[in-house]
Amino acid sequence: MTTGKQTSDSLRHHFLVASPWLADPRFHGGVIYLCEHSSDGALGLMINHPLDIHLGEILEQLDMHGGELDLPVFTGGPVQPERGFVLHSPGRYWQSTVQVTGNVALSTSRDILESIGKDDGPDEFLVALGYSGWGEGQLEEELGSNAWLTCPACSDILFRTPVEKRYEAVLRLIGIDLNQLSDSVGHA
Repeated sequence: MTTGKQTSDSLRHHFLVASPWLADPRFHGGVIYLCEHSSDGALGLMINHPLDIHLGEILEQLDMHGGELDLPVFTGGPVQPERGFVLHSPGRYWQSTVQVTGNVALSTSRDILESIGKDDGPDEFLVALGYSGWGEGQLEEELGSNAWLTCPACSDILFRTPVEKRYEAVLRLIGIDLNQLSDSVGHA
């Protein structure tokens, strides 16, 4: 995570939803949870695009317990897709844990995966490979061009809402009803 100064207009612990004006197809229909947003840039994880691999498969590849875990692993974003991230409820701290808020922490060390595999991990968690990152001023520029919609995040959507309903749930938080949207723009 960045070490820059967090400003009062930080979007840390916010959801970003890709708008129709975002040109990058990797984020179409994506919901990103922002773990960090400072003057140096931003880091977030996409929380609604599962990969074709389950957590148990990753744990087996790492020679860890938990091969039976049939839990999704998400594409966190296009940056460093080989690197693992665990968003989780607070409690214990692992070797590389950063507190995002009072309700959410982010860990990147192997020991949290070992704990999860032994059923001794955090109560709530999600695992992602890769992250979504923005350099200094880049996210602000994209927000200014209406590439993203934003709203404060909540742990309920992050950890307890089914994956396939997270996009719609975040849009509801913003005040958008998917049933009211149309594919055609500019026609009366």
